[in-house]
Amino acid sequence: IGVFSVLAANWCLVCCDITDGNSEHLKREHSLMKPYQGVGSQWDFGGSTLVTSSYVRLTPDERSKEGSIWNTVPCYLKDWEMHVQFKVHGLGKKSLNGDGIAIWYTRERLHPGPVFGNQDQFVGLAIFLDTFRNDLHGMDRSFPYISAMVNNGSVSYDHGKDGRSSELGGCSADIRNRNHDTYLAIRYSKGRLTVMIDVDDRNEWKECIDIGGVRLPTGYFFGASAATGDLSDNHDIISMKLYQLMVEHTPEEENLDWTKIEPSVSLLKSPKDNIDDPTGNFRGTPLTGWKVFLLLLCALLGIVVCAVVGAVVFQKRQERNKRFY
Repeated sequence: IGVFSVLAANWCLVCCDITDGNSEHLKREHSLMKPYQGVGSQWDFGGSTLVTSSYVRLTPDERSKEGSIWNTVPCYLKDWEMHVQFKVHGLGKKSLNGDGIAIWYTRERLHPGPVFGNQDQFVGLAIFLDTFRNDLHGMDRSFPYISAMVNNGSVSYDHGKDGRSSELGGCSADIRNRNHDTYLAIRYSKGRLTVMIDVDDRNEWKECIDIGGVRLPTGYFFGASAATGDLSDNHDIISMKLYQLMVEHTPEEENLDWTKIEPSVSLLKSPKDNIDDPTGNFRGTPLTGWKVFLLLLCALLGIVVCAVVGAVVFQKRQERNKRFY
């Protein structure tokens, strides 16, 4: 019972702790909302991006387009949560559309490139909403597929493998041509990255990614980009709302110069191990208390079972030996 209680508590921390959008903690200087009055001062855009009164269209449903929109104000919050309302739609049939949207928290901004309309070998965090399968051997997962990547500028995103070699975790999500609102929540707090989705019109968050050991600095920029290739879609951002999370830190953490932190992840195995991983999915979280408890419990049960079996076998041998005397 104790184990299940702890499991339930951990689940509640992830699911129930997502902010309800309390306006007191909304940081307007980092938020993009209708009627987009901050565009031009707090937000810059480039490429094919079109700003209307109802949405920000990063790409139209046309081939070979790329666009982006970026916050001009660096974020110095240590703990934050970004809610993104988006819409991906187009005339293409299923599997005949592309390429997808990326949400960024990076050192540089407005650098067009081959990774969903942004530069490769970026420094910071990226969440990819990939709508087109490039790796025909990776049939174990369905698309659209949402994944996360943390980069210090040394790793390239492998489009041919749909980013598996650098992926930290992910999930499949039916985000295209929905008749209702679709949302993404990205939370970073005390070294933990959590990504939740609400794409089924149930008004509830569903866990997609949960990774511990993530180190991100302050002073980076939020942005969104999208790209099309031979196939296309409309990629729209309806809103991006950033909330400050009120979290206590140790004196050592408070005295740390967070702007000097290098983006990194402490994983149980390297993301490059995903190359030979048939699923491409793993949790990079360190062993938590309840996981250690379960491991110790399993080990103890194993010892008890071995002891019982050994005792039974010994007793049988003793009885058999008595028959011969």
